Amino acid sequence: MQDFIIMDDGSDEDVKSGFVGVVGEPNAGKSTLINWLVGEKIAMTSRKANATRKRLTAIVMYEDNQIILIDTPGIHEKEKLLNKYMLNEALKVLGDSDLILYIADIRKDTSGYKKFIELNTKNIPHLLVLTKIDMLKNEEVLDKIALYESLEEKKYIDIIPISSTMNNNKNLLLEKIVENLPNHPYYYDPELISTENIKDIYKELIREAIFDKLNDEIPYESDVIIEKIIENDDIDKVYAMIITQKNTQKSMIIGKKGKKIKELGISARKLLEEFSGKKIYLELYVKTIPNWTKNKKTLEEVGYIE
Repeated sequence: MQDFIIMDDGSDEDVKSGFVGVVGEPNAGKSTLINWLVGEKIAMTSRKANATRKRLTAIVMYEDNQIILIDTPGIHEKEKLLNKYMLNEALKVLGDSDLILYIADIRKDTSGYKKFIELNTKNIPHLLVLTKIDMLKNEEVLDKIALYESLEEKKYIDIIPISSTMNNNKNLLLEKIVENLPNHPYYYDPELISTENIKDIYKELIREAIFDKLNDEIPYESDVIIEKIIENDDIDKVYAMIITQKNTQKSMIIGKKGKKIKELGISARKLLEEFSGKKIYLELYVKTIPNWTKNKKTLEEVGYIE
């Protein structure tokens, strides 16, 4: 759990505040849900699975209560050291939370939820959140809810079907979250929307551009190191290195006559500007570090292992 300061602002003793782990299978919509609830884009999103690699803390104030959302990598099992780290990050949240939101794509089967029940050995209370309901007909949504209700393994407090695209059931979900949080003073300044530093947020937004603009294994075998940020009132200057495993991948990221990295830079800069609300000067370059996803020292340098 991250360091925090309990805020005693003399508010009503009935105020609730707590940590809410957001877990689920890869590509279930966890990061999209975080951004939707916060009302700001702070978590990386991608149509490709396993885009999220580390925990991210987001803060939502709802009716004077503080919800601290912890975004996690999708629950999966792979052999690379990086993937093991990602799984471990998700499992840590299961033990650190007051409440868990298990996020399930309503179009998928129930096997992921059954696996989660096995992993939730501390029996942390959870809400089952079914995402992307706008992709199905009403009868299909009701049938899937009935299927979850029929499971012998079910241990959820409630099922909440949502669609961030259609803005369905946002307040219902927030109300259910608050209902199941402990009475506690604020952990963080209520003006904050995240505890992440600007470097981490910029890094994830550049990674989002990589996932959006590049195909095959490149997004999964690359990462971003923010080397320097020079902040001014009207412009941030960001200097970042993209690392990848093979020289062939490096060549594809750069592209013929630098066309691809220029396209990538434009996309990333727009994401950074949307978040920061000011102009961004972004300088990118690419470096090959063979087998970095399996190298503990490199993972420490990138920030995945402390």
